Amino acid sequence: MTSPERRVALGVTVLSGLVLAVLAAVLVPWDPVPGGPLPAVDPGAVLTPEQIERAERFASRTDPWSHLSLAVRVLLACLLGLTRRGRAVFARLPGPWWAGVVLAVALFEVVLRVVTLPFAVLVRRQLLAYGLSTQSWPTWALDLVKGEAVDIAVGSVALLLLIGCARRWQRAWPAIAGSVAALLVVVGSFVYPLLVEPLFHDFEPLPDGELRTQILQLADEEGVDVDEILVSDASRRTTTLNAYVSGIGGTRRVVVYDNLVADQPPEQVLSVVAHELAHARHGDVVIGTVLGAAGTCFAIGLLGLAWGAARRRGVATTGPAVVPLVLALYLLAMLVSSPVQNGISRQLELRADVDALRATGDPEAFIELQRQLAIRSLADPTPPAWERLWFASHPTVLVRIALAERVGSGQE
Repeated sequence: MTSPERRVALGVTVLSGLVLAVLAAVLVPWDPVPGGPLPAVDPGAVLTPEQIERAERFASRTDPWSHLSLAVRVLLACLLGLTRRGRAVFARLPGPWWAGVVLAVALFEVVLRVVTLPFAVLVRRQLLAYGLSTQSWPTWALDLVKGEAVDIAVGSVALLLLIGCARRWQRAWPAIAGSVAALLVVVGSFVYPLLVEPLFHDFEPLPDGELRTQILQLADEEGVDVDEILVSDASRRTTTLNAYVSGIGGTRRVVVYDNLVADQPPEQVLSVVAHELAHARHGDVVIGTVLGAAGTCFAIGLLGLAWGAARRRGVATTGPAVVPLVLALYLLAMLVSSPVQNGISRQLELRADVDALRATGDPEAFIELQRQLAIRSLADPTPPAWERLWFASHPTVLVRIALAERVGSGQE
């Protein structure tokens, strides 16, 4: 790596790292729970012994396969990207450099998917056995194919951008690629609800009626402009209950699962919607997008620093041979940063819970909803601490119920 290129990469890393730290400090609610530390409630006060045992048994039959699948995926990615023999396979891909890059991304993703497919099948068998999935095997397989196609498309665009910039601007490429990649993260938040979500679900507007009127009234009281209230056909795939908010600006939408609307009382549906409206009011999608953009720029700066080391070891950094290296490093970075990402997510979720409880004034409905969510999804009420730290994007049901009890009692 030339000295100017190293200086640019170092500058991008330092600057984007500082921006990321400042944004996280300012935008993330690090103390969203009123009244200080929040001890979880006793699981026996929320769930029956049979429900707890069933959830723990389900976790014991699915979590090991999921964790093993992740371990195999990471190990295989390292073998493909961090070893000379692995990269040599990709170096022999035919065609011009840009075609080779797309082929390399596709080969990398398909190999990882095929090798870890048995674990996905084992987990799905448990989902069927415990009644959590309503999806047929053919439609499940089709969703896998769609997911792989999306991953390959996104990965190809990202790698073409990265390698194209490195080929065109040999000194300044980390700054240029980092800036463009950050912009693409923002664009992705706009287009994801329009291009990706419809690949997996059909959406219909929530019909006119009392529930829609109540939701619009709640949104008006919370000062949230609701672009769309949509119902997803989630029951074709799962029996679990959920809702979410996605998109930015004109593509923002609140989506509720059809089985949530059909199976739960209106006050519990309103509790879920109030939570999602809180996300919208605080701009949590925007916060996640901004942090993601800064994090992407930071990652490219780090990659720029590693680029020279790879080049000195004989890795061709302007063609398909570098693709498995970049993707392996990306996978490792995502794994290492998961506690931070999920820690931020949990704080945002707690803030939305607090706002939802205050907006509805109905902690009993919130508590019952959390019980139903835990029962329907067979969520382990007391997962291991390391698992919560690394993989949990939401607080546990016991923490959320403790929050509802505190807010409901006025001990804020």
